[in-house]
Parts: sequence; C-alpha cells; structure tokens
Amino acid sequence: MTGETAALDDRLGYLLKAAYGRFAELADAALVPFGVTARQLALLSAIARDRALSQIALSERLGVDRTTIVAMLDVLEEQHWVERRRDPQDRRRNVLALTDEGAARVVHAETARAAVQTAYLAVLGEGEAGRFLASLRTLTAPGPAAQTP
Repeated sequence: MTGETAALDDRLGYLLKAAYGRFAELADAALVPFGVTARQLALLSAIARDRALSQIALSERLGVDRTTIVAMLDVLEEQHWVERRRDPQDRRRNVLALTDEGAARVVHAETARAAVQTAYLAVLGEGEAGRFLASLRTLTAPGPAAQTP
C-alpha cells in the first residue's frame, strides 16, 4: 500500500469509487458478448421493471442528468432495444418500452451481471455480502439527508 493509498483507505468516497471501478471493469468485460455496457444494462433493466417509465422518471431514478439519458436512449433506440411510445393516459408524454430484442438482451445480460456480482462479493462470504448490500440500500434510500456535525 502506497502512502497515497494509505491516506485514502479510510475515506468512504474513495473506497466506494474504487470498489465500483473494480466491479464495473468486471461487469463490462462479462457483458461484451451481449453487446451492452453496464450503464446501458442499468437503463434497460429499469425500463424492464417499470413499463410506464418516462425519460424524466428514468433520469431521476438513476441519478443521471436528462441530457445524458436522452443520448443514451438514442443509442439504445438505434440498436432497436428500446422504443419511445406515446403514453395512452397522457398524449403529451412519452414512455419507454423494451423491444423483444431488448427484453431478450436484458434477460441474458442480467444473468451475466448477476454472476459477476456474486463472484465479486464472494470474498465477503454470503452473510457478509448480504449485510453489505443491505447497508448500501439503507445508505441510498430516499429520506432525510444525514446530519452534518
């Protein structure tokens, strides 16, 4: 461990970013055969879970700015994995839908992503991995912000 790393090894932001970076590399490598990146899979999976999701709602759910979401959806639409459709309840609004090809891609790519996640967390052991994920869910849940000292 270098002196620089030692100075950061107690910093939550550094540790989260480093852990995410390592996981993202593994996930992206596992997703290559499916022609999708981890970021794209996150969008596809969110759309698969909520069939009446608008671009704005997707942007808010994933914490990605609206301009970036539009650009990412444009790519997914060009790949014929996503369609923008008029909301039958509100014609002023578009909702996102997976195409059959997009839905199939999600199923196969999510299986690969889940396998990477299981392997990545295996070093913690099953119980600790479950507690770790539960802790992250708690920290990222909507609600009052943590109090600053």
